[in-house]
Amino acid sequence: MKKLSRKELFSHVESLLGQYCEGCFVHQQFKKEGGRRVAHRFCISQCTVGEKLQEYGKRLT
Repeated sequence: MKKLSRKELFSHVESLLGQYCEGCFVHQQFKKEGGRRVAHRFCISQCTVGEKLQEYGKRLT
């Protein structure tokens, strides 16, 4: 994968969050049924967008 600057990585993260995560029905449903912690765990461990965000996070450090 191409080496991106920190600014470009943050831009990619912001676009992913804005495009997919804001108003996510799955997140809202999990939050309603199991609480905020269950919804967050889903986003981190099972959601493909969450996995991509983690990949960007690892590249920032």
